[in-house]
Amino acid sequence: MANASKRSAFRMLSGLTLAAVLGTAVLAGCSGDNDGKNTNAPAANGGTNAKTGDGNFHQEGMPIVDEPVTLNVLTIRWGNMGDTFTKNAWLQDLEKRTNVKINWQVVSSNDWGDQKSVMLASGKLPDVIIGDLAFGDSDIVNNLGIFRPLDEYIEKDMPNLKAAMQESPELKKLSTFPDGKIYSLPARLPSRPVSSVQPVINKDWLDKLGLKAPTTIDELYNVLKAFKEQDPNGNGKADEIPYSDSGDLDMNVLAPFGITDLRGNHMLVKDGKTEYFPTSDAYKAGLEWAHKLYAEGLIDKETFTQDSTMLTAKRQNPDAALVGFSYQWTPDAVFGQWSKQYETIAPIAGPDGNKYQLGEPNGMSFRRNEMLITTTAKYPDVAARWADEFYTGEASIQNFWGAIGTTIAKNDDGTYTLMDPPDGTSADAWYWDGSLRDFGPKYASPSFEKNIKLDPSSGDGLKLQLDNLGKEYVTEPFPDVMYTAEEYADLPTLTTDIDSYIASTRAKWITKGGIAEEWDGYVKKLNDMGLEKLVKIYNDAYARYQDVK
Repeated sequence: MANASKRSAFRMLSGLTLAAVLGTAVLAGCSGDNDGKNTNAPAANGGTNAKTGDGNFHQEGMPIVDEPVTLNVLTIRWGNMGDTFTKNAWLQDLEKRTNVKINWQVVSSNDWGDQKSVMLASGKLPDVIIGDLAFGDSDIVNNLGIFRPLDEYIEKDMPNLKAAMQESPELKKLSTFPDGKIYSLPARLPSRPVSSVQPVINKDWLDKLGLKAPTTIDELYNVLKAFKEQDPNGNGKADEIPYSDSGDLDMNVLAPFGITDLRGNHMLVKDGKTEYFPTSDAYKAGLEWAHKLYAEGLIDKETFTQDSTMLTAKRQNPDAALVGFSYQWTPDAVFGQWSKQYETIAPIAGPDGNKYQLGEPNGMSFRRNEMLITTTAKYPDVAARWADEFYTGEASIQNFWGAIGTTIAKNDDGTYTLMDPPDGTSADAWYWDGSLRDFGPKYASPSFEKNIKLDPSSGDGLKLQLDNLGKEYVTEPFPDVMYTAEEYADLPTLTTDIDSYIASTRAKWITKGGIAEEWDGYVKKLNDMGLEKLVKIYNDAYARYQDVK
């Protein structure tokens, strides 16, 4: 889930500051030969425009164009992943079928920050941008003049996406910007779970101590206490750490109190109403419980001071397993040689007897900003029709795992299975090498997903198996809303101080107590810091999202 963590961080209010850069374009092959002229408005003659030539473009059937057209397509890849995905057999076949040639511009995420500013300042842009790693919501909202509204193209040139939006309305809600237009195309990834991270516990320790997996916070307390006091790793040392984290308390520890925060903005939706949970009674009760655990040594004393390297060293201690309980994507995620000792368990019930699981009821599969067409693109209708080919089931799985016949086997019964990766290569690395993976347009419908057969013992298949433990308890998260340019300008100022105060106060109350005496003053200070304005921004964005039909 390292890449998933990066994605979340990259999306969080990535405000774009455009310096006055007068350098040359840094990406060869971008569409800089139009002198910045916008000659791309949809023509009224059924989609043909001057740039595609008289009768060259076809709104239906293949090829898309009679005479070949080249699109300059930019995508960003993590680190040094490179461009091996361009050899994907489906992508190469698409070029042959459509007569649309792709000039791929592949940039490392390590270099993109600087290159993005230069590109936007120079006005030298590619025709198409693929993947939400390139431009986030605020980048687009603050630069609407260079990204083409796509509503008309979806209506006339993209029957696959149009049908997908009708089947899954979330796609349209997710993609509609505050001005009511769609500037970027969405995705629904295949075979994604409903649950996000889930509780993971050391099963070997439970067995050695004759304990059952905890189901309530009282049982969890007793298990953690036994982990601390009864030497479950058997090395004769009192070195067991019931729970540990780095920098802060994982908010999922408060999930039994109904606190789930998928967007990381402290907002919940309960019974159709939004709530800012750091001022709620549930949050207060959760911190009081966490203080009890900390005071009795059941939460690592270094949780609020150690970094991720120190935490990893504890989780992967070479001599014996040290950590008893955690929240992870899968149980084999972080514990190194001790991974087989851990198992995922069902959500822990809270004081009200209910269980709450972090996740997305519609599936952890929806994305936006997966494709943009720039206003300098010569052939926007060609680009739209080309993109629409990605919105089928077979196209989606081949752009998520790899091509049929290379990574995926298509079986005689109409099902699809994943092949084993080559020796010395992990499955995940193999998928990234051979496909766009998380990035780019996709739509795997719920009905198509029934034909995908994954190995339940590892990878994506294992997560789907573990999902059965928690998916019925997944709470409704605050949706992935978008904000206006004015709201994006205000959000960093408000959240920087407010979030910092909440985090520091949380650490103080868990480690030293005092929440009952200081609660009213804490709420007053938040209000003095502009909490009312912050919550109004969230609620206004939520209302706009709900209004999209």
